[in-house]
Amino acid sequence: MKYLNVNPSMQGAEDSGDIQIATELLEKKLVELDKKLAQVSDTHKRAELLLDYGHTCLELKKNFEAWQVGQEAFKIFAPTEDWDGAVLACNVMFSADQPDSLVALGNGVWLAVTFPVEPEISVVMLEHIVDETPDESDGAAVAAATAHYIVDLRAKDKERENLLFFTNQLLATVARRHSNVENQTDFQAWFDKLELNSPEDFLGRLGQVLNIMVQDDWWVDRDAMRAKLP
Repeated sequence: MKYLNVNPSMQGAEDSGDIQIATELLEKKLVELDKKLAQVSDTHKRAELLLDYGHTCLELKKNFEAWQVGQEAFKIFAPTEDWDGAVLACNVMFSADQPDSLVALGNGVWLAVTFPVEPEISVVMLEHIVDETPDESDGAAVAAATAHYIVDLRAKDKERENLLFFTNQLLATVARRHSNVENQTDFQAWFDKLELNSPEDFLGRLGQVLNIMVQDDWWVDRDAMRAKLP
């Protein structure tokens, strides 16, 4: 799957020599991207290059630079309503681990749930909430249920099968850490108790989670966007 490992790492490097070579290659890639960014005139292409630049900075642990280019990319994607690109830019900013990274995650998740963003991208963003949420909190369950719901609605063909398997496993993991659920009977009881069978309920609760994360620092006019939704 393309995005579930959206930030490649150097985990395959076996020793310090391999890591050094990988680092040098990534630094060269940044130089090439800088040249392309200096020459490109098409704004959408520029935003795509900025995403690539941001991911490369993340691999090099240049987190502040990653945040900056992610923010610049978002400011290109959002006004043109390229929501896939805008959410990916939010993902770069969240992964950069800066003071407003949770704000970036909240904005990205809101866009990923509200608009028909590619389902795998939406799952990536919602999984971040699962990872950031304490074990005993219902927030992770709400995020996992939303991920499963979005895949069920949007994904098609082989992608659907793979993503539903992933979100089922995500729900099982959350149930285990939240309430020590280990079998199907207990899982169904847990699922029903938290009202995860009701999209109206868990989507509303997800909205509450996002409001806490963002603290009114929304980067888009949500009311205007809602008014245009079918």
